[in-house]
Amino acid sequence: MKISRNTKCPCGSGKKYKDCCYKWHKIGSAPNALLLMKSRFTAYAMGNVDYIIKTTHPASPYYERDLDEWKKSIKEFSNSDFEKLEIVEFIDGEKEAIVEFKAFIDNFVMHERSRFIKENKWYYIDGVQF
Repeated sequence: MKISRNTKCPCGSGKKYKDCCYKWHKIGSAPNALLLMKSRFTAYAMGNVDYIIKTTHPASPYYERDLDEWKKSIKEFSNSDFEKLEIVEFIDGEKEAIVEFKAFIDNFVMHERSRFIKENKWYYIDGVQF
């Protein structure tokens, strides 16, 4: 999806991308797990492979050692239609947080309860899909 800084942010905030997820993409992290979840959704929608990689913990089962293959799969996935992100629940914590969400992508609903951990910054670690 082609997004300019003046486009409405895909995360669902209602703000322009430049006033929303852009700042997290620029610095490579977000101040809490909820904003990280939303900015990762936007990064997937945009094909921002670097942000996805930087915000996935190396201990995650989804962390790919073959970076070229991982980048290719993110790019392919970003060709999907990222229609909407719905936050179901957010459980905040100092070092671990949970974000349950529904991502509406290509007439499919991805429902996941994601776990994030903080080690000097927030990272996606894993999730359970419903």
